[in-house]
Amino acid sequence: MSKQDCIKAIDLLLDDEWSDAHHIVQDLADSYAQWIHAVVHKIEGDVGNSHYWYNRSGLMIYDTFADPHEELKVIKQKLIS
Repeated sequence: MSKQDCIKAIDLLLDDEWSDAHHIVQDLADSYAQWIHAVVHKIEGDVGNSHYWYNRSGLMIYDTFADPHEELKVIKQKLIS
């Protein structure tokens, strides 16, 4: 995993550039990238696909965060620390 790629994807998502973020995380096999991928699909309203990526990541479940932007901030903090 590239932490920098994941952080870049998060920053893109926080700027509502979900398509560009999706291109970054879809090719990464790391659990954090998969978690971000789940949030991408949550933001776009693809609940089934989002659940799939949450399950793949093994880090979180769909309903833990009501606000995807807050969730992204938590992921970013975990990647930085």
